[in-house]
Amino acid sequence: MGQRIVLAIVLACILSSCEKKPGGQTVAVVNNEEITAADLNAELSNSNVSATDASKDARAQALERLIDRRLLAQQAKADGLDKSPEFLNQQRRTTEDLLINLLMSRQVNTQQLPSAAEIAKFEASRPGMFAKHEVWTLDTINYPLPKDPAVTAKIAAAKSLDEIAQALTAAGIQFTRAPRQFDSAMLPANLYAQLGNLAPGEPFIAPGPGRAVASVITERKAAPFTPEQTRQLALSQMKREKINQLVTQRVKDLKAKAKIEFQPGFGPPKH
Repeated sequence: MGQRIVLAIVLACILSSCEKKPGGQTVAVVNNEEITAADLNAELSNSNVSATDASKDARAQALERLIDRRLLAQQAKADGLDKSPEFLNQQRRTTEDLLINLLMSRQVNTQQLPSAAEIAKFEASRPGMFAKHEVWTLDTINYPLPKDPAVTAKIAAAKSLDEIAQALTAAGIQFTRAPRQFDSAMLPANLYAQLGNLAPGEPFIAPGPGRAVASVITERKAAPFTPEQTRQLALSQMKREKINQLVTQRVKDLKAKAKIEFQPGFGPPKH
């Protein structure tokens, strides 16, 4: 008798294709895939909307976004994109990043908050971010790195942005020149001290992959934070730097214990 009941349940499930229905924690079903209340709350949170304070319209809009994304993801799977090397590589990278962030955040979150003295010491060590926080107006030239070392030398010796422009023009190198705003909080303390002491109109160069940006500071405007903003920024930056330190040390420790083998030609360079 018991076997008949089980068989009847299995048969009913097969005949109905075990169709899922909205209800309970399932707020919608898209082609038999559930969207749960947890999914909806996460979507609201990602949009900086509190799940408890969200209006009916905000919830409806968030759910509509989830449905649209689910439909597109289903189509991508139907096209076989979830089996492609591109997807698998990016999925692995995303998973690794998420796990690393959770690992580091867990370690940082279990530590005590820095003391008032530690916060004050941190702020004093970074004047460009706190006590002397400024917004700079820059005149900038963005250009591809010259292949001729003589042109590079001329640019390095230039005493003004106009001289750099002349050197690039004489070498036939096209460039763009435009003003931009820059927040001094973005600079490490040693670089802030170096750039902050430049003579008026003296250029500095920031090289990058294949290109460089030459700049001069044309205006420096004080931009003080409130005490609460200063404290929150200090805590956030201290946490970020702590995470970087933990990552560096943890990788060093793990490498010391790990067995890592390379195919010939792929190992690190020998010094």
